[in-house]
Amino acid sequence: MRVWPGNPYPLGATWDGAGVNFAIFAENATKVELCLFDAPDAAREAHRIPLKEYTDKVWHAYLPDVLPGQLYGYRVHGPYEPARGHRFNPNKVVLDPYAKLIGRDLRWDDALFGYQVGDEQADLSFDGRDSAPYAPLAAVVDPAFTWGDDRPPRTPWHKTVIYELHVKGFTQLNPNVPEPLRGSYAGLASESAIKHLTDLGVTAVELLPVHHFLDDRHLVDRGLRNYWGYNTLAFFAPASHYAHDRIQQDAVQQFKMMVRAMHAVGLEVILDVVYNHTAEGNQMGPTLSMRGVDNAAYYRLAPDPRYYMDFTGTGNTLNMTQPFVLQLIMDSLRYWVSEMHVDGFRFDLASTLARELFEVDRLGAFFDVIHQDPLLSQVKLIAEPWDVGPGGYQVGNFPVLWTEWNGKYRDCVRRFWKGDGGTTSELATRLSGSSDLYQDDGRKPYASINFITCHDGFSLQDLVSYNAKHNEDNGEDNRDGSDDNNSWNCGEEGPTDDPDIIELRERQKRNLMSTLMLSIGVPMMLGGDELSHSQRGNNNAYCQDNELTWLNWELDDRQRRFLEFTRKLIFLRRSQPVLHRRKFFLGRAIRGSDIKDISFFGPSGQEMSDEDWNAGFVKCLGVRLAGDLIDDENERGEPIVGETLLMLLNAHWEPIPFTLPSTRDGHIWDRILDTADPCEEPRDFEGGRQYPLRDRSFAVLAARSPRYKGEAATPEQVRAIQEQRRPAADAPRPAPL
Repeated sequence: MRVWPGNPYPLGATWDGAGVNFAIFAENATKVELCLFDAPDAAREAHRIPLKEYTDKVWHAYLPDVLPGQLYGYRVHGPYEPARGHRFNPNKVVLDPYAKLIGRDLRWDDALFGYQVGDEQADLSFDGRDSAPYAPLAAVVDPAFTWGDDRPPRTPWHKTVIYELHVKGFTQLNPNVPEPLRGSYAGLASESAIKHLTDLGVTAVELLPVHHFLDDRHLVDRGLRNYWGYNTLAFFAPASHYAHDRIQQDAVQQFKMMVRAMHAVGLEVILDVVYNHTAEGNQMGPTLSMRGVDNAAYYRLAPDPRYYMDFTGTGNTLNMTQPFVLQLIMDSLRYWVSEMHVDGFRFDLASTLARELFEVDRLGAFFDVIHQDPLLSQVKLIAEPWDVGPGGYQVGNFPVLWTEWNGKYRDCVRRFWKGDGGTTSELATRLSGSSDLYQDDGRKPYASINFITCHDGFSLQDLVSYNAKHNEDNGEDNRDGSDDNNSWNCGEEGPTDDPDIIELRERQKRNLMSTLMLSIGVPMMLGGDELSHSQRGNNNAYCQDNELTWLNWELDDRQRRFLEFTRKLIFLRRSQPVLHRRKFFLGRAIRGSDIKDISFFGPSGQEMSDEDWNAGFVKCLGVRLAGDLIDDENERGEPIVGETLLMLLNAHWEPIPFTLPSTRDGHIWDRILDTADPCEEPRDFEGGRQYPLRDRSFAVLAARSPRYKGEAATPEQVRAIQEQRRPAADAPRPAPL
């Protein structure tokens, strides 16, 4: 085999059409050997090639006789001194940190550990067994792909509606997806899957982790899987778990085809990425990749370097103070945008990435590099603004260009509809864009990613069906998962045949979904909530790769009604300019108007007083959003004008007659939604009249000119009028079931 010097950049294995350049960063290594394997079942490498070139801490070589598909790994030599942070062990074949494709997944065996499992010296011992038969291997990738006229949709943030989904769980049980494609990238790109998303009206999918990840050994031993995927091994490689024919070499191509199919219908693809830690765990974990390549360089070590700094609760934390580690993350992000055409990222435990030394630093190098990058600064950036370390809860503290999962929004909305008192004042702030969190640092309302449910916690159906978690299936005696859920079972724990409880739960679901879709900010819904998916009270289903987490598409009448309700809600949001503002409300009259851009009312029809805001028993609120005072322009410089909306929220047990505030001359309030009876026809109400606001309900009215002098309109007339008044000509219409 011919070996030429090659180049230290780019890192990883790079096919140039004639051969492959191999380059790997290993600052503290004394020798690096490239291992080439002939087949996935090979127990030993066919070639072991010393990399003799060492440039700027990078070992490299060029092999003109190697082709795409070649399986490879490394053996890295150096000191095995855990007390000094070094864990080199050349008996272990380790994965290239820049691997772009996993050609062989690992098989768990004690030989994968750098120390002798069970030895009384624990990780201080040394294991001389060869891990080659069991280690994960990378494969050289041919990046060629026909993208055609693929272009990113570039949906503006303020018009974005996010749908969080799991690649496998979304299609595994869908009877309309061809069976061989279910649970895969190809299944997600199928006509049925995409039609559901476009009919629903969302604009972006946020995929749970698709970087190649491992199933933890302790889970495999118990017959479970790391279903969510927050256990990353390779930051460049798409998870081979989701290649539909399980031929792992197809994973890159299939992922690209999925993105291309999404873009073709205007859907953006956002990745949930885990750069804060890896699957190698703490000092008792296996030696699979970075630990064996250069442990002291890649990981944040404790003052006693035998151990790891752990801001993630997973055993280790990547070393963001090491320039090459920072480069690895940035190279990975650029790769997924430039080569895989994704549209943005949601950063798991993003506070960890901001820790320069120990404290969270919003001016850290991680942010600086992204902000100056001409590619990454233009995609969607979402932070999960917390980690498990001291001072890790950073909601509202990320810099410009960043949006955040607004955990305060989730908690407040849950508490309000649960019936907790003392929440109305904060609710008003959350409904109007959380200016207390995002306005002072120059960000806009869309910095708030509003959500009520996500993969981590109860589904929407379970939020209204359980008071407590039920995680027994996880095998941890129900100790795992959060105990602070702000949920309410509506009178009975779990499934019930009581029609009153069932109806109350349905109404609560409509209340919660309506609040989410009609709040200022960017709504993110959990995939499956529109299908009333239940996980039987499991609020930590990370290890359940089964029908507990796979979405059930066989819907009954009640579930179909809620699906249609959700579609109409998203259509309502997208067709009303006042609901996707780019600027915060001023809370005062503008341009000489006698009406404020936002006003809050009590049931008397009068604006809320300080006494009203401070009364702990208040659980009812009216919010008027002035559609003609948006104070913004569209892309053509034309003023944006929409309808004025009045939202009435009642979390009390009792109905409340709500006196409607006055409207402009010649207008009436036209009811367009009421969660107490979502099938009611539209109806006119004059300002000053009382609206019969039911208990536990959410109503929305629009200020419009009278239709037919108070006479009820036929459904056909209503549809014709609504079509004429539609303010956004490009807004999609909900498709029929």
